[in-house]
Amino acid sequence: MALVSDRFRDLRARGECALIPFITAGDPDLETTAAALGVLDQNGADFIELGVPYSDPLADGPVIQAAATRALEKGVTLDAVLSMVKGLQLQAPLILFTYYNPILNRGIDRFMADIAAAGVAGLVVPDLPLEEVEALLAAAATAGIDVTLLVAPTSPPDRIQAIAAQAQGFVYLVSVTGVTGTRSELQGRVKDLIDGLKQTTDKPVGVGFGVSDPDQAQQLKAWGADGVIVGSAFVKRLAADAPETALSTIGDFCRRLKAAIA
Repeated sequence: MALVSDRFRDLRARGECALIPFITAGDPDLETTAAALGVLDQNGADFIELGVPYSDPLADGPVIQAAATRALEKGVTLDAVLSMVKGLQLQAPLILFTYYNPILNRGIDRFMADIAAAGVAGLVVPDLPLEEVEALLAAAATAGIDVTLLVAPTSPPDRIQAIAAQAQGFVYLVSVTGVTGTRSELQGRVKDLIDGLKQTTDKPVGVGFGVSDPDQAQQLKAWGADGVIVGSAFVKRLAADAPETALSTIGDFCRRLKAAIA
């Protein structure tokens, strides 16, 4: 599996903005998740972010929280998710999205080794404070995993600089003050946040939280984003219909998003 940083380097050389869809593992079931990963991979996704269901997802809005709850109620575990992922052949690097407690519970070194063995290329941990990132980064380096760190709209300049310096693969810019979820329009200050990050680091900047349609994705590319992360809009579509219909729907949506930012 290619490193996240390597794939971003290739995309930049072609002048492309990366599309990063997000779905929740196990909603409606792991078989559908596996099929959905394949559909996204075949319809324009440059990376795929896979959320591990967690009981207290503080960064997630109602759509993704509900998906995680449904998955947990069906008994979906981290081991089951990794077992499902291990059998897949994806061109798009897979980025695992999980909270810090499951990592600590398993042990940092073992967690990194396990996800690397499953073919995961990157990791996002939304509740990992910068002050505690050193041990995680060291274990990730040993396992060959890129750890992406998040920058919030409320982060002061010195903290943004410190986060950007430590982030691997890309810097994840949270576009809103709040949780994930679709929004009807982007906040104008996102452009200023992207500009500020570009002055701070030469690492790619991926923007997420609230992106819900191709027009918004296109706007983010115009503002200088190197990647666009779309979560709740995919999760909602995947849960809205029977699996066969939902898979067709997310494939079409993925193609339209990629066409807007290619």
